[in-house]
Amino acid sequence: MRNPPGASRTRTGVRQTLVSTTTREYDDMDGDADLAGLLQAETFDRSTFNRLLAMVYSSPQTREQFVQFAGALEAKLRAQDSPDAAEALKLAMSYCLLGRHEEALEWFPRGRDVKERRYYAAECLRALGRVEEAMVEYERAANRGWDALDSQLRQVECCRLAGDLTRAEKLLSALAGQGANSAEWHYQYGCLLEKQGQNLDAISEFDRAITIDENHTAAIFRLAYALDLRGEDERAIELYQRCVSRPPVHLNALMNLAVIYEDLGRYDDALACLKQVLATNPNHARARMFLKDVQASQRMYIDEDQERVRERRSAVLDIPVTDFELSVRSRNCLKKMNITCLGDLLRITEADLLAYKNFGETSLTEIKAMLAQKGLRLGQLVEEQRQVRRNELPSASPRISHEILNKPVSELDLSVRSRKCLQRLNITTLGELASRTEAELLGMRNFGQTSLTEIKERLAEYGIQLRKLET
Repeated sequence: MRNPPGASRTRTGVRQTLVSTTTREYDDMDGDADLAGLLQAETFDRSTFNRLLAMVYSSPQTREQFVQFAGALEAKLRAQDSPDAAEALKLAMSYCLLGRHEEALEWFPRGRDVKERRYYAAECLRALGRVEEAMVEYERAANRGWDALDSQLRQVECCRLAGDLTRAEKLLSALAGQGANSAEWHYQYGCLLEKQGQNLDAISEFDRAITIDENHTAAIFRLAYALDLRGEDERAIELYQRCVSRPPVHLNALMNLAVIYEDLGRYDDALACLKQVLATNPNHARARMFLKDVQASQRMYIDEDQERVRERRSAVLDIPVTDFELSVRSRNCLKKMNITCLGDLLRITEADLLAYKNFGETSLTEIKAMLAQKGLRLGQLVEEQRQVRRNELPSASPRISHEILNKPVSELDLSVRSRKCLQRLNITTLGELASRTEAELLGMRNFGQTSLTEIKERLAEYGIQLRKLET
């Protein structure tokens, strides 16, 4: 989940769209500083911007005051034949701070050509997904005096967002010497490792970033998110709470906290998080939908016996392979194949393992013995799902190929909430998912209408629908 924002009631791993700050800068901020005094500054430098960022998002009232300031400043500049360059830059940075990136980019070219103009224009371009343009602006910012390491690390992020992981890794390697004691460098490296599927190493880098800067909000959030995915709820909650303890409000952390709280049956805490999101952004569609789901969960009847059976099975399948004594060769092969838990081994066959380089009969025997301790065997879930397909798979339209039906559900890029429910049902392919009815999915604990809508939309992209009962 963690997935990009959509109408899904899930954890989200998407980075805040607010312009990021170096978090230690918050430590020097005076919470009682006068907003009007800051707005009257001749120019907005980085320090002023960050103080405003913390202040503006401290309450809806303060944000509204700032919105009014920006509107009045724009009206004033539009009335001028030749807008003042310093004030045009203030307006552009104000819209950048408010997340109104398109409007900010309209005014940046009219502002003074200083490092702040180039850097915050780059931030807006990055937020809009225009990463190549953003990289150019970050470089120009460095040429005009912005911190060179900061600008280069932002370029690394742009490469990663563009999917050019090779380039991102090359840039990070070149900065390794300078970045050894930089929280941001370790944060960016962690994000790259996460993107490459090296989740444990990514967690280590996020931890390192927080060790260097205990207030690095982005690293705290990514670490919380990674631990959340691994089911380490206790520490994830603590880290998410740290994210939301200081302005600007980290909406994604609040949403993820709400999901965990609901999973734990702490419905009042979940509602409190969602109400805080809506207090900051009353039009937050996902929060509004999730709020209804949480309220419905408070009235939901659960077959506790059936749920306990499911939870026990899920708990066994989630046991990490690192909990077992394995040879170095077996451990390394499983790591390279991204096999992290017993459930992963139940989804792979003996032939698949033996086909992997350097994986031989000795390692196979060792792993089969490990599974046998839990009464499991390689490929067990594959066999079970084949039986499900034979018995329940609907007669798909001729235009839907078996290749599509056999695609893994991971390609749907579903939210964590949805993925966990599918895991409990042992659903691994699109065809297996299509064999289920809406009622079967809604019968899962904590699976609501929002998650159902998400799954139906993802399946529709492949021309597939959930099974409908005959009437």
